[in-house]
Amino acid sequence: MSPIPNGRVIFNEAPLAEGYPDAQKTLVYESNQTMDVETTPLNGGILVKTLVVSIDPYLRGRLRNPEKQSYNEAFVLGQPITSYSIAVVLRSENTNVKAGDHLYGNFPLVEYHILKDLTGAKKIENKEGIPWSLYTGIAGMPGKTAYYGWKAYAKPKKGETIFVTTGAGPVGSMVIQLAKLDGLKVIASAGSPEKVQFMKDIGADVAFNYKTESTDEILEKHGPIDIYWDHVGGEVLDLAFKHAARFARFIEVGLITGYNTGGIQPVKNFGNVLFKSLTIQGFIVGNLDAEYSEAFYNEIPARIARGEIKYLEYVKHGLQSAGQVLVDVLKGDNIGKAVIIVADK
Repeated sequence: MSPIPNGRVIFNEAPLAEGYPDAQKTLVYESNQTMDVETTPLNGGILVKTLVVSIDPYLRGRLRNPEKQSYNEAFVLGQPITSYSIAVVLRSENTNVKAGDHLYGNFPLVEYHILKDLTGAKKIENKEGIPWSLYTGIAGMPGKTAYYGWKAYAKPKKGETIFVTTGAGPVGSMVIQLAKLDGLKVIASAGSPEKVQFMKDIGADVAFNYKTESTDEILEKHGPIDIYWDHVGGEVLDLAFKHAARFARFIEVGLITGYNTGGIQPVKNFGNVLFKSLTIQGFIVGNLDAEYSEAFYNEIPARIARGEIKYLEYVKHGLQSAGQVLVDVLKGDNIGKAVIIVADK
């Protein structure tokens, strides 16, 4: 077989700290490289074909100049970015996997690439037969974020009240459903009528559009809140401090309002951490993987297959769409988990 084009998504230009990335300049799709999938030496490795990639808000933080320090490494200019993906094995010289196996991991956004080994990769059997794209969303890193954080830090009690921001997203929607399974009252916010309806459909007791309704008034009426699941930070975090119950738990997963504005907005009501004896817990999903991964895979894909956990997907096709999809996610223009289908099989 002759070499075939091997498209990839390159980190081309670091965006400014304030403002959204440029969909045409920050990430650039290139198809000038080729690969012979039948004869390329593997040197003990694994040749895979990318099927689905996830586009998530946290990628914004890695699109920066390397001298700016953060909790994760900056992407390398001129090189492919990485994201959580599902890939199928085409050839393998690793005895632990064979052609036809499917792998999940934080892989480069390249159509075909060679893994040196299985470090950071997990073989997915998908006995339930759910769509592979779900293993980058509700059954992947976003679902794990919700599940791990809920199990480790929420400490829910039946009858308590939780407030979930970005409740129609892949993490927030899972949290809503986990909270309802544990008997909590759920307040949830999102930014469009369609997203509000989805939150209602999955069980939110109070679902509202933060762009057209007052978060302050909603929390005043339906609070106080015992758990705050935060993806946004900024003014909403400040209001959550104001409307928190005594001994409330704050679970900090994201601060998206600061991702494109140059920094995190100060808060005025932080004193309530002391006055109300609040607990604030930030976490990175990978830090909890060893403890909760097995339980997650044993429980969540089966629940999805049985229809017990619902989801929405924002699906685009082809790696060339990556730049625009990232901007869509950061602006909140996506309805559901943003995924890119690179190949069907």
